[in-house]
Amino acid sequence: MIQRKIYKTLLEWKLENNRRPILLRGARQIGKTYIVDFFGKNEFKNIISLNFERNPEYINIFDSVIPDEIIEKIMLFTGQDIIPGKTLIFLDEIQECPKAITSLRYFYEEKPDIHIIGAGSLLEFTLRKENIKMPVGRIQYLYMYPLTFHEFIDALGESKLGSYISSLDNLKNIPNALHDKLNGLVRKYFIIGGMPAVVREYVESGNIIKCQKIQRSIIDTYSDDFAKYASGSKHLNLSKIFDAVPNMIGQKFIYARVDNSIKSRDLKEAVTLLETAGIITRVKRTSGAGIPLESGVKDNYFKLVFLDVGILQAISGIYGETAKESDLTAIFKGAVAEQFVGQEILSLNNPYRRSSLFYWARESKSSNAEVDYLIQLNDKILPVEVKSGTIGKMKSMQLYYKEYNPVNGIKISQSPYGIIDKTISLPLYAIELLFLQ
Repeated sequence: MIQRKIYKTLLEWKLENNRRPILLRGARQIGKTYIVDFFGKNEFKNIISLNFERNPEYINIFDSVIPDEIIEKIMLFTGQDIIPGKTLIFLDEIQECPKAITSLRYFYEEKPDIHIIGAGSLLEFTLRKENIKMPVGRIQYLYMYPLTFHEFIDALGESKLGSYISSLDNLKNIPNALHDKLNGLVRKYFIIGGMPAVVREYVESGNIIKCQKIQRSIIDTYSDDFAKYASGSKHLNLSKIFDAVPNMIGQKFIYARVDNSIKSRDLKEAVTLLETAGIITRVKRTSGAGIPLESGVKDNYFKLVFLDVGILQAISGIYGETAKESDLTAIFKGAVAEQFVGQEILSLNNPYRRSSLFYWARESKSSNAEVDYLIQLNDKILPVEVKSGTIGKMKSMQLYYKEYNPVNGIKISQSPYGIIDKTISLPLYAIELLFLQ
């Protein structure tokens, strides 16, 4: 079993007094069904799974939105008892039954003792439809992402190592041999990524070639999905964006670089659709002047990161470069490390709200500057640079310091932990530490 940090969140939810039904959100093949099934089998007397895609007859259960009637029909359809507090009802591929989403409101109001979770591979598109009667305030959204680096090394049997680097004191005095081992594991994560099926294959077989085949299969699945939320020329635009993103990680996204024969507004729609599907995430350019960071966003300026660094590798075909390059922050012109950091920030944020990514840039004739990420932690803004070399060479960070005077800045690299003035040097394997403070 691959341990996921979201399991603890689900366990806390199970024990809450004022508990709302959960809608588990996230991209296809990140392990939503797997984790709910495992959670149900381990924490409840029984789990009743209704998959509306595999068994469309279950849709008839929700002709009514009255919980007592729904419960009675579920028991008749499945032959299983529903015991309050001891049964988990899992509504899988819930986007195929919009009335099931609406019914969650009434479960919260009339049957709060029933544990119920909904999830779906293309749920986000259903939630965007105007005719869906959303149970606002009556459900709890929970966001899920690929495995973090910490979850990855846990899966590889290195849980003690994961616990060790969760301590700042340990990080300050980490032996060189352990530091090198962790950087080796980061390199491995760059290649394998955090998609559960790929990680599981590596844990079981250790065969990178088999892992790459699964990655290609996931890419094909995403491509096949394009037809479900776009058609004709829109489908083509999705494919063009999907193929172009890996070559623009870490760079300001320019539509003309995708295909200058296609109108920007059409490509913009494709970016929005892929972001809705969870395949890409915008890194929004913000002024960095204060919180919330969203208030300073310039909508026309953004970068993109992919769902998963391993899938990025598969699309780009840069496994060889990743295996050979001595500087982890230089692989694919720095794109892989920047992708990794963005992915970690998304995954490590509060799972109860959709994570956003931000960066800061200044464009002028005299001097251009760009800080890779800005993170909002409570009432602080942390500027984050993903760099090799020394802290003294971080010109963009120094310009940001001069303009906004943050308490600290973070340099992420493959170097050990250190601090000079207000800049903290954090190794790639210890990004989680930012969110444990």
